Amino acid sequence: MMWGYGQGMVWMWLWVPLLLVGIALLVLLAVRVFGNGHGGYVPTGPQGPGEPPAVKGSRARQILDERFAKGELTADQYREYLKVLGEGP
Repeated sequence: MMWGYGQGMVWMWLWVPLLLVGIALLVLLAVRVFGNGHGGYVPTGPQGPGEPPAVKGSRARQILDERFAKGELTADQYREYLKVLGEGP
């Protein structure tokens, strides 16, 4: 009798590395989902879920665009205010 020192030992050499790789992948997945990674995380904020984060100075531009769209500003006023904001042509 060989008590496991025959052909069964070959499978043991394969299962241990596969088990370690599987555990490492599970840890990596847990870190991405529950950690600071972006796996499954949707940032929320004043702009709402799923929208890109606001860029510096864009809130003023957004208000200006809204006022222009509502007809509160003429095209010349809009261009002038864009220049004041430093975002105009």
